[in-house]
Amino acid sequence: MRIIELCAIMLGIMVVAGELRAQDTLANRDTINYWKKKLDLGVNVNQASFTSNWTGGGVNSIGLSVAFNYTANYARGPHSWDNAIGLQYGFVKNEGQGFRKTLDRIYFDTKYGYRLSDHWNAFTSLNFLSQFAPGYTYTQTNGVETASHISDFFAPAFITSAWGLEYHKGDHFKMRFSPFAPRLTIVRDPERFVTTVGESPYGVTPPDQMRFEWLALQFVAEFNKDIAEDLNLKWRYALFANYETLELDQIDHRLEVMLLAKVNKFVNCSLGGVVLYDYDQIDEIQLSQVFTLGFAYKFQNYTDSK
Repeated sequence: MRIIELCAIMLGIMVVAGELRAQDTLANRDTINYWKKKLDLGVNVNQASFTSNWTGGGVNSIGLSVAFNYTANYARGPHSWDNAIGLQYGFVKNEGQGFRKTLDRIYFDTKYGYRLSDHWNAFTSLNFLSQFAPGYTYTQTNGVETASHISDFFAPAFITSAWGLEYHKGDHFKMRFSPFAPRLTIVRDPERFVTTVGESPYGVTPPDQMRFEWLALQFVAEFNKDIAEDLNLKWRYALFANYETLELDQIDHRLEVMLLAKVNKFVNCSLGGVVLYDYDQIDEIQLSQVFTLGFAYKFQNYTDSK
């Protein structure tokens, strides 16, 4: 993805952010607002360049990443409806190596809940997870680097419908127990990944492009709170298990952690990472880590609970 295309995406996101804020500002202030809305937008840029006689060595590079997170939660009486969108994309361009992704995520989640008690809800949810652009792994043989295509848009994509009970403590901590959580895995044109990923890329066996897991369970725990002034901790853990292959080494785990420090109104820095184990992808633990410093915009129409 070229810089001009990513800048266009950034501009579009900023326009949407402005419209969302304007809508809340112009809302009827004489009525009760049952919606809690929150927007977080981050844009981070890094760049390095060196003259040809720089004896310390180095590679000219430029990097850019964009993160867009929006939540809209409705609560009235015993009914609640929570919605979340998370979009991330980033790249780095090193001289002589071209563009390479550093971030890539598309996430949507919607959940309806019915209050049973002060801390328990019955719920049903639907979520979607995929990525924007092709993904590659890079190997070197005798000094020659080779790129292998291992993923793409809707390759894979996961759609999960979960039904169960949710425990919540305030707005900052929630746990979902879903004994029934069917999942659909989509791999568009899976034949192209057979040589790089395996005979059944992401659990889908060609020529099929979809895999249904009807009998499955899911557990999700989420935490999001300011643990100190201008310091926010957010994490999300998800477990998914297929009843038909219910073995310890075939249970999927995903842990996402993000520590965000606010420098001032428009600048922050963050340190985050993902720990992933998915037997259908690779029988090993996968790790990713990212540190960012850049522009941040935040808006919400409510005050966080202490």
